[in-house]
Amino acid sequence: MISIIKSTSDDFGMISEIAHRTWPSTYGTILSKQQLTYMLGMYYSIEGLSKNANEGHHFILAKQNDISLGFASYINNYNNQQITRIPKIYILPEAQGTGIGKKLLEEIERLAKENHSEKLNLNVNRWNKAQDFYKKMGFEIVGEEDIPIGHDYLMQDYIMEKTL
Repeated sequence: MISIIKSTSDDFGMISEIAHRTWPSTYGTILSKQQLTYMLGMYYSIEGLSKNANEGHHFILAKQNDISLGFASYINNYNNQQITRIPKIYILPEAQGTGIGKKLLEEIERLAKENHSEKLNLNVNRWNKAQDFYKKMGFEIVGEEDIPIGHDYLMQDYIMEKTL
């Protein structure tokens, strides 16, 4: 049985480990090894995750028998609007396709409705097959954006939303 629990800063090591195990299979054919390493260091170090938490990210973990299989983060009242933003959602490669991503999104949707959000919002790399999952979960592409992240690297994303 999968349980979704609120995470604390004590879980940042596990969240970092999940990201480091997931990103190579998710982005290995999309990003250069150098960009992948750069982004993991920037976004998934303990310092990067702590910075996220200080900026309003809430983290949740998906666990089965006390083993963490995935995580997500969300931000309520994104840009001072009734929007819940989902900056991060990753499932270990061996656990993908088992319903964990759906459970994480359902929990964020439940929390968003409690917070009176009208929409869920996220970005997904334009070449990431996860966009098909988000479409199945009711998200639509509402735009594109290119985000410079330093070292001449660029995130090329779709913006996706789901009306609640």
